[in-house]
Amino acid sequence: MLKVGEFFMIRELYQKGWTQTAIAKETGFDRKTIRKYLKGDKLPERKVSEKKRKSKLDPYKSYLLQRIQEGTTNCVVLLEEIQAMGYTGKMTILRDFVRPYREQPKKQATLRYETPPGKQAQMDWAYVGKYLVDGQYQDIYAFVMVLGYSRMKYVEFTTNMNVETLMKCHMNAFAYFNGIPEQILYDNMKTVVLKHSPIEIRFNRTFEDFLAYYGIVPKACRPKRPQTKGKVERVVKYLKDNFFQRKHEPTLYALNEAVRTWLDQVANRKPNQTTNEPPIQRLEQEQKFLQAWGVKPLFPTCRWETREVSRDCFVSYRGKKYSVPYRYAGQVVKVKETLDHHIEIYDEQECIAKHPILTGKATAHIQMEHYEGLHTKEKGQRRKGVQGLATNDLSSSAPSPKVEQRPLAAYAALEEGETV
Repeated sequence: MLKVGEFFMIRELYQKGWTQTAIAKETGFDRKTIRKYLKGDKLPERKVSEKKRKSKLDPYKSYLLQRIQEGTTNCVVLLEEIQAMGYTGKMTILRDFVRPYREQPKKQATLRYETPPGKQAQMDWAYVGKYLVDGQYQDIYAFVMVLGYSRMKYVEFTTNMNVETLMKCHMNAFAYFNGIPEQILYDNMKTVVLKHSPIEIRFNRTFEDFLAYYGIVPKACRPKRPQTKGKVERVVKYLKDNFFQRKHEPTLYALNEAVRTWLDQVANRKPNQTTNEPPIQRLEQEQKFLQAWGVKPLFPTCRWETREVSRDCFVSYRGKKYSVPYRYAGQVVKVKETLDHHIEIYDEQECIAKHPILTGKATAHIQMEHYEGLHTKEKGQRRKGVQGLATNDLSSSAPSPKVEQRPLAAYAALEEGETV
């Protein structure tokens, strides 16, 4: 007796122009059976006296229908869930039940491109929906990278796709792979490719500097040819068809925790359909061809940041304070972090101060020369007010003490908001 799904599949194939012989070969049914059900409008009803055979799947069908309605049709995921509920049957019964509810994808032939170990990775973004971030729902995107040879995958969820986030995700991926590929293939996203024409490919300068720092050559897909980076496209589809078919807490933090577990225990341990090897196993072969990771400082991903200089001639950066020349008190300056773990502070034209980035319990870094000349009185120059701070009041005649004579404890008191 044909099942409902098989009956409709036979009729659909026939409507598409398949011969009865071809349908019989595809489905495994006799041609007479095919002819019989093509002539009839509906499946024959069972006799009333015939007892319906119970299936091991019956107690779980209502749950399965609910999950299918939620959008989960991945039988591997569904099998794991109902096995945890006590199901002891096989995958075949489950697939037969789910098949009528699944859409048959249209297949298009493409030429598969294989790369040698260590040669190339592919990267892409994917929008995944809205999740809670700090108590509010925000759009969330998936950063996806896959090594071409081993098919080793890395996924990270973010709230944006700007160039700073892109660089951070790259470095997290290299740390996960414990190595860096020779080149990375991208589509024409604006954070990577500014112009792509038959005669010119122009990359984003900031991102190109980042890749050059790690010795990576960027490659851009031809416009409107996403199948060029088919490996990462398949990972995106796998992410949606497998990871997002599972139940997750609706927060960005939980999502990133869950995807790391999924990568470690599922995605990178399942044998690839092309290589027939798990990516984690194949990575062992590719590892020695990757560039070494962790041999140089992380590339600084902070963009230029603006700060207003406080009245006591400090700028704040990452919770620490750094001095600048007193004449900039109250002005807005720009701050950037350098590769040698320093910060540089600029006015509109030049670098006015450079400090090592503080770590540990230290809260302020002071260069005494920034206060030299603060006590002098020159025509048209700002003087110090009664609090010893820069001011525009030219009528004040109160003398100012030399800053060099102040003990460092006085500056510590200023940081705590006390009057010196």
